[in-house]
Order: sequence, then C-alpha cells, then structure tokens
Amino acid sequence: MQVILPKWGVSMQDAVLIRWLKDVGATVVKGEPLAEFETDKVEVELEAPASGILTRVFAAEDDTIDVGAVIAEIRRA
Repeated sequence: MQVILPKWGVSMQDAVLIRWLKDVGATVVKGEPLAEFETDKVEVELEAPASGILTRVFAAEDDTIDVGAVIAEIRRA
C-alpha cells in the first residue's frame, strides 16, 4: 500500500518532512504515527493508513513534499 502525503489544510500545497518515526523494516499498526511534517502553519504526525511492514521510503528528512506525493510503502502482513 502506498502512503501518500494528505492535504491537512485548504491552502496546503506541500510540507517539510521533519523526521521519520519508523525505520524501513519496522512493523506498523494502522493509525500509528509514521513521520512528522511541518506545514506553513503547524507540525503534524502522519499516521499509517494500514497495518504491515514499512518496506520503502521515498523521502528524506528536510525534504519538501508535495501534497499527494507517495512518500512510503507498507506491505500488509
């Protein structure tokens, strides 16, 4: 399953990845925080959309990510 950066605010177009909270290979549970992002207004935790194993990440800390971009993949267990 692809993890996509959602739009948290009406005017949000992108966000900066502050840090990953899970490493590749880690087991994640749906709703568990995966990463922290900073928008122009707030800091937000991105939650796992499904349970499984975090198999890939496509963004590094301090990267600016566009809304709708795929940032990671989770393989369902």
